[in-house]
Amino acid sequence: QVEVAESGGGMVQTGGSLRLSCTASGRTVSGTTMAWFRQTPGKEREFVAAIRRNGGYTYYGDSVKGRFTITRNNAENTVYLQMSMLKPEDTANYYCAATSTEILSTIRLVTAYKHWGQGTQVTVSS
Repeated sequence: QVEVAESGGGMVQTGGSLRLSCTASGRTVSGTTMAWFRQTPGKEREFVAAIRRNGGYTYYGDSVKGRFTITRNNAENTVYLQMSMLKPEDTANYYCAATSTEILSTIRLVTAYKHWGQGTQVTVSS
């Protein structure tokens, strides 16, 4: 049984920074492809970032590239999403997801991930 849990959401002003954390109990993050998605009411879940289990390669959505960084700490079994230069349009519920499989063509797709957290709200005020 794999359980994914996010933390670190909150409210921040435009231009500020925030760091989200994600733990995956029942599995090591080093052996799992982990990703962050976000969603606002009425919209589809949007890919934010992913880090591959093999080699730790990282991938980003176009809207966050250059501002967000995904990393993992194997000793703490935690994946982080460092968010900088935040904008009001970054406001969303952020979800952490995990999968033991790895198909590069689907790494940005919601359907590629089997395990999901409950989400953590990030609000960026203007």
